Amino acid sequence: MILPHYIAERKIQEALRRGELDNLPGKGRPLQLEDDSQVPEELRLAYKILKNADCLPPELELKKDIVRLEEMLRGIEDVEEKYRQMKRLNFMIMKLNMMRKVSPQFEEDQVYFEKVVDRLGTRKKER
Repeated sequence: MILPHYIAERKIQEALRRGELDNLPGKGRPLQLEDDSQVPEELRLAYKILKNADCLPPELELKKDIVRLEEMLRGIEDVEEKYRQMKRLNFMIMKLNMMRKVSPQFEEDQVYFEKVVDRLGTRKKER
């Protein structure tokens, strides 16, 4: 065992024997560890500061906007307006995929607005 590890372990064992670690806050509860393994090492400190200030990283902010727009799309009746918003949604999804720089198999799927508009257009004609 390396000397600093040995000294630290010995001090912990002494504190345990004296009972100094018996009444620590959170005893018996699981630790809340932050998983920042997906964040590049050089950005981790900045992301932690932003998180503590209740700010989201740009990717998460964009993802939040995408979810909001998807919810809004469900309530739009006008085909032309829905088409415009779906184009906007596809752009936001493309931007998010570019920000992530991941394998294409993990990218968000874009909305196939042409098919949706065709289907909605035919339904309106049938009415």
